[in-house]
Amino acid sequence: MKFEIRALSPDNAVQTLTVEAADMPAARKAAEAQRLKVVSIKARSGGRLRAKRGAFSLVMFSQEIVALLEAGLSLVEALEGLIEKESSPVARSIMQALISRVREGSRLSDAIAMQEEYFPPLFVGIVRAAERTSDLPQALRRYIDYQTRLDQVRSKIISATIYPGVLLTVGGLVCLFLMTFVVPRFSAVYKDSGRDMPWMSKILMSWGQLLGQHTALVAVVAVCLLALVVWYIRRNNREGRWAMLAKKLPGIGERAKIMELSRLYLTLGMLLEGGIPIVMSLDMLSTSVSPATRLQLAAARSEISNGEMVSFAFEKHDLATPIALRMLRVGERSGQLGTMLMRSAQFYEGESARWIERFSKVFEPVLMAMIGVVIGTVIVLLYMPIFDLAGSLQ
Repeated sequence: MKFEIRALSPDNAVQTLTVEAADMPAARKAAEAQRLKVVSIKARSGGRLRAKRGAFSLVMFSQEIVALLEAGLSLVEALEGLIEKESSPVARSIMQALISRVREGSRLSDAIAMQEEYFPPLFVGIVRAAERTSDLPQALRRYIDYQTRLDQVRSKIISATIYPGVLLTVGGLVCLFLMTFVVPRFSAVYKDSGRDMPWMSKILMSWGQLLGQHTALVAVVAVCLLALVVWYIRRNNREGRWAMLAKKLPGIGERAKIMELSRLYLTLGMLLEGGIPIVMSLDMLSTSVSPATRLQLAAARSEISNGEMVSFAFEKHDLATPIALRMLRVGERSGQLGTMLMRSAQFYEGESARWIERFSKVFEPVLMAMIGVVIGTVIVLLYMPIFDLAGSLQ
């Protein structure tokens, strides 16, 4: 990947240069090799960088590392094997940077922490905890299971939104075609007939004439609106605002909150099962929840660090559902808090999956009926003058 570096030359002149390197420390070394004193360094953003991020699958990397480690290979041998079989230049550069640091004596957790654009803090913390217990394969298996379960929930939500999105797009295009092409032609026919029309039909014809006269402008506006919607979706997806928006919708807000808490329980349970202390686990969770939940989590963390029970702090700050609260108390008494949290997450995952399925089965016919009513109304208003003419002839 490319890094933009501002540095001082030997004669103290400020220079800006672009360096291709596997990560930020490697870019710094490349600049220092040119006898430059680095002032600032940052990764260059853009579509190409996002494409490179998509070229490296962390789950697949974890699965391959687990398989090779369990086959008896050392960590260095496993990374060497992955480099030899890897065809993606991005993945090769990532693993070459990892293996070079491991050979220099760095721990794997420190090596992956230097490539934060590919390895999230959650993954770094899991690997760091596994290094203390010398059980890296088990920790990676937990992360694989965790990410797989999150992907399953995400895919169900995406699948539930695809069909309504297609319906809205097709319905909008049909309405646009009727208003810009069909209605203006009917309007011309009715105008030549000299007959009076119902007032609703008159309104429709007026709008049809207006849109028909500015078809190019209507097309440009439609494309701009579509681009605005795509930008808004991508922005909210990148900044993680969907949870906040969903919580404000009537009938969906409570379910969205439960789904976010389910993810919180799953992540926290996985970290506790991996041997990470509760306070440290809560710190690591702050980047994976919405801003509102982050404030609640920070307040709960403060009380837990002062000696309060997890169940009490979660209940006080509205982070515990009734089922999860009971399981938390059982986990505190039995010393299996992580297990109880993961069971709570599993319970709500199943419940959420059933709710998504029921919601999509109800919402899709309702949406189809609404689109049908809109298109049917336009068609009926088009033919109302013809119905009046037929009535007068009878």
